[in-house]
Amino acid sequence: MSATVIDGRAVAARLREQVKADAAAFAQEHGRPPGLATIMVGDDPASAVYVAGKHKASGEAGIASFDHRLPADASRDDVAALIQRLNADPECSGMIVQLPVPKHLDGVELTGLVDPDKDVDGLTPISAGRLALGLPGLRPCTPSGVMDLLAEAGAELEGAEAVVIGRSNLFGKPMAQMLIGASATVTVCHSRTRDLPAVTRRADVLIAAVGRAEMVKADWVKPGAVVIDVGMNRLASGLVGDVAFDEVAQVASAITAVPGGVGPMTIAGLLRNTVQAARLQESR
Repeated sequence: MSATVIDGRAVAARLREQVKADAAAFAQEHGRPPGLATIMVGDDPASAVYVAGKHKASGEAGIASFDHRLPADASRDDVAALIQRLNADPECSGMIVQLPVPKHLDGVELTGLVDPDKDVDGLTPISAGRLALGLPGLRPCTPSGVMDLLAEAGAELEGAEAVVIGRSNLFGKPMAQMLIGASATVTVCHSRTRDLPAVTRRADVLIAAVGRAEMVKADWVKPGAVVIDVGMNRLASGLVGDVAFDEVAQVASAITAVPGGVGPMTIAGLLRNTVQAARLQESR
């Protein structure tokens, strides 16, 4: 068996074209485009690259973008005041507090100050609660992108056994909730899971997100499973995921590659959320 490679770049490109059309329609209806604001505290180089990528993608989609930079020694009150101002600004449809923030600040607390209807990262406690209860709301971008890729692969989730390796608030927990919402039977694994390979071998859908290079081997995978690799690890040989791609591709029915799988879906999902957020605010 040789797995079908799920092309995240192609799926993301289609999504971005749809978002571009939706953003143009919103601008036609309301006389202004959807708007995405980012807040970056300090000068972390990786964060600067991520923020630049978000603004570039916004421009390409017809979404206005607002880049707010605060010095590394900005106080909690300074950041909170900016968040509250953007919460009240009708030009700002969606907002991101870029993480990590400097050590004297609490990124979780600051993110929680964002209006849930502008929470395009889907990370506030209210957004998490809406997801857990199956209520409408903005969903975290990367898990949403994984759901898109599973649909692209034709994965039958209803009644399927799904295993998520990783229990982070950013990905693992919301991913599990989305799979439950699709009527899958879900197991969440972590560093204390006993006999992890035995658990993963039960999975019809296996999603790896732990940040350990090529940890998932072929004998961890049920023949015919759909395997989604969310990991991104930089080795001397290049960028690899959490899944040993070459050997697992001989067992799985469908698999994502790194790079080119889940990664492109994250910014596409952010753009989709920004347009959705703009419409949420117009409906209030």
